[in-house]
Amino acid sequence: MRVAIPHTLGRDEARRRLRDKTARAMEKAESMATITTTFVDDDHMAMTVGAMGYTVDCAVELTDTELVVDVDIPASLGFAKRMIEGMIRDKTGKLLT
Repeated sequence: MRVAIPHTLGRDEARRRLRDKTARAMEKAESMATITTTFVDDDHMAMTVGAMGYTVDCAVELTDTELVVDVDIPASLGFAKRMIEGMIRDKTGKLLT
């Protein structure tokens, strides 16, 4: 699944906010999920989220106008696709605020 979150911050400011807020977001999620992130380069982050017995890999790409999250959702979670997309939009969007 591909989720694009538009922004008007410019790449440098969006990058700064993403880096600054990722660690805090991971701490807040600790009670519900395990999250690991690795910045591959300035504009790409790899993320793994574990919750409820599932492990989901994500790739995050920052562009000048959007933050794009590619998520590899297991077939067994297909029923929750819209809910997962909503959570991605909400939580990822907050990283840029």
